[in-house]
Amino acid sequence: MALDIVKTANTILALENFLAKRRPPEHLRDQIDLNYKIEDQSIILFEERPHWQKPGVTIESKIAKAAWVKARQCWKIYWLRADLKWHSYQPAAEVQTIEEFLKVVDEDSHGCFWG
Repeated sequence: MALDIVKTANTILALENFLAKRRPPEHLRDQIDLNYKIEDQSIILFEERPHWQKPGVTIESKIAKAAWVKARQCWKIYWLRADLKWHSYQPAAEVQTIEEFLKVVDEDSHGCFWG
């Protein structure tokens, strides 16, 4: 089930504020950039960069995922491991707000999101 319209609007606002803080400088954004997708009840943060052999092709490297659990009114946090599967982020498996999710990703105390 997708996020409702109010939650989506609040989520987009929080994500845009996060991107404004974390994105690389404007002159580098054609080489590397940060973006997000909203898919149903999930948000995926990812890096975009041109393919090293095919400049017209863009590669997306997923960084973090948050999934809204309506029954529990919380966001579950996931990180993408080397096996290319999403795993629960155990230091903070769930948070109450999207802002808390973005704070966890930004701080990255265990080096799971940014390396």
